[in-house]
Amino acid sequence: MPLAEVLDIADPRAWTALDVGVRQVLRYGHALLPDEDRTAALRSGTAADAALRTEASSWNSATGRFRSWITARFRRPAEGAEPAAEPGHLSHGRLQADEIRDESTGQDVQAWLALALCHPDGRVREAALDEAAEHPVFLPLLAIRAGDWATPVRERARRLLGERLDVETAVVLAPLILRVGRRERGAFGLELLDSTLRRAPRERLLPLHTHTDRTVRRFVFRLTIEEGLLSPGELARRAASDDDAVVQGLCADAALAAMADGEDWDEVLEPLLDARNPRARSAGVTALRRAQRPEQAMEFLTDRSALVRACARYVVRQHGMDPLPRYRERCTDPADPTMPPGAVIGLAECGKRVDAELLWPLLTHPAPPVRARAVAGLRTLDATDVARLLPLLDDPAPGVVQETTTSLLPSAGTLPEKLLTARLGAEQPRPVRVAAFRLLDARGGIVGLRAAVALLDDPDDRLRAWAGQSVQHWHPGADTPHGDAEVGELLNRTRHLFSDYVLQRRKWEVGLSS
Repeated sequence: MPLAEVLDIADPRAWTALDVGVRQVLRYGHALLPDEDRTAALRSGTAADAALRTEASSWNSATGRFRSWITARFRRPAEGAEPAAEPGHLSHGRLQADEIRDESTGQDVQAWLALALCHPDGRVREAALDEAAEHPVFLPLLAIRAGDWATPVRERARRLLGERLDVETAVVLAPLILRVGRRERGAFGLELLDSTLRRAPRERLLPLHTHTDRTVRRFVFRLTIEEGLLSPGELARRAASDDDAVVQGLCADAALAAMADGEDWDEVLEPLLDARNPRARSAGVTALRRAQRPEQAMEFLTDRSALVRACARYVVRQHGMDPLPRYRERCTDPADPTMPPGAVIGLAECGKRVDAELLWPLLTHPAPPVRARAVAGLRTLDATDVARLLPLLDDPAPGVVQETTTSLLPSAGTLPEKLLTARLGAEQPRPVRVAAFRLLDARGGIVGLRAAVALLDDPDDRLRAWAGQSVQHWHPGADTPHGDAEVGELLNRTRHLFSDYVLQRRKWEVGLSS
């Protein structure tokens, strides 16, 4: 079949998968036998004899013929021989999978060349290199062979790749070279790619800054930063717009490092401070110290990101100001509809335990994020009160229920079992059922087993699977009565989760003989 119909030639994963797949198929040649030959071999003699005959027949009929075809067409190159053809080229920056015709038969031999370059026999791979190097579609396989484990193949592939890799081909092959570069012998490709792209004009590298492969973006941004091809403002905008945290950090740090004291910081700070990602915002907030703008850092004390809030507090304190009064001021009015959730958790992050008195009234705030941060803040200040937090298990906001559950987990053993069991029913909202099960499961013993068995018929697939896993991992605790008939009944209801042997062992652990 034509190569382009078998795999996506623009996907680097397709080429590495082809390399592995061809080698596996050709190493075990019986997979290439026609069905009638394989059936005839299996019908004669014992299974072991049939397997041996099948393997020998397949190697002789399939791999042997293939090796003969390759050897006849592509003889092993002599030492120091140079390829006769000119290096191939790429059309419009894409690999071209044109037909490759055999001069004697007129057949398209493109597929045979691909198989030869991936063959398990190193002599076959080496013999096909020169012919394949003349066709741009095989440059990905040439890049793979440049990291080949066979020294003759590797050295010749590296020489051919070095002759044919220009800026245009390097841009197209960058994802594959970086993928192969992680291998033991892949350093050559990385060095060749680096040296080639450093010669590329700025306009040719810009499209790679938005490449879908984040590994490519990281590599190109490092190179671009080292070469100084982007201004600090451009780097700041890249840090604010890219979705990869590594690229965000590279660009933000480079943008700030390029700024000198006394310069106009607005071009760099504005995109960083307005960025959606916290990595870029935190870098911008930290830079406010060098820019001598502590008042602007005060605005980020209530940011939604803990990292940004910490950076803002650092900048404020470096200029002799205390952020705690600002937090206390924002949390004074529990009915304030404009209260930012970051102010609530920020108060707990830098406050004292007495500040918990400002957080308790916020448990009834109309905004769910504020209520959730108030619960988290009380936990941070070690001011958890089980009796006052229990009603929040029925809160309509899932975030509040989740934070409440996390705060109550250390006290799970003291919580009323009936209250939690009543919240396992299918009529309860899913966040409530999850919270009740987390707390009951944390108690373990027969209480945890009851809760897990009760959820085996839950309408939610994930919760049902979680309950099944809890049953499978269950073992009797110190408080589990020895020989308790209820435990035996519960285990019998979960028979479908165990083998007979494991179920018997569980019963023995609890003191039940059958």
